[in-house]
Amino acid sequence: MAVRNKNKNNSDKGSQATVIFWLIFIIVIISVFMFNAQTIQTNFNLFKNRLTSASGAQEELLMTDEELIVTIVGDQNEKQPEVIAAEPQTRTQTPESSPDTRIESQPGSQTQPQPQTPAPVQTRDRTIYFTHISSDGQILQSSVTRRLPVSESPMMDALNALLTGPSADELAKGIINLIPRNTRIISATVRGNTAYINFSEDFMFNTFGVEGYVAQLRQIVWTVTEFSNVSDVQVLIESRRVDYLAEGIWIGSPINRQLF
Repeated sequence: MAVRNKNKNNSDKGSQATVIFWLIFIIVIISVFMFNAQTIQTNFNLFKNRLTSASGAQEELLMTDEELIVTIVGDQNEKQPEVIAAEPQTRTQTPESSPDTRIESQPGSQTQPQPQTPAPVQTRDRTIYFTHISSDGQILQSSVTRRLPVSESPMMDALNALLTGPSADELAKGIINLIPRNTRIISATVRGNTAYINFSEDFMFNTFGVEGYVAQLRQIVWTVTEFSNVSDVQVLIESRRVDYLAEGIWIGSPINRQLF
């Protein structure tokens, strides 16, 4: 009887221990769930979304294939819409302003400088003398008028016009120049009433003989004495005073119109 009671007590203790163990286990499990509820919920939602996405994607793919088949079958008898490609629009590039960009003034925004009209050149008529051979063979002086620009050396301008020779119309009238070709005027000055004309050495070689020398001197003297302040001319050759231009033609002193 004592042994049976002892076994019964041991059995009761064992049952109690088992109950206590499961109670502790359940409490531990509940505690774990409570402390990790958020993490467990997140993982569960993630797993659920993956399952849902996979099945939804497959279902959508199947639906797309079915819609494609229906569309192809339904459009076989319909006229296909004509696709017109839009032409690309040409874009005008407008340079954007930048900090270092200089903005040019627009036309009309400022008064543009007007081109200055050059002042008219002042001119004056000058009389120069060439040579004319008459029908009976006489060598005569012939005056012509040249409109020359006004300058500080009018005598030099008149002499250069004389060396240029007659115009085409003047040549047609028989007017010629007997001053030797290549003659240059080195200088022309006036002292008192005498003009000192300095010629190059070419002035001394006239192919028309004595009458040609006389004619060339007459052209010079009559052209220069057209100036009111000149009464005679001293001819110089290469800045030297020469007695004779040719045999019997004196140029060692000033000569005037009365000598011809």
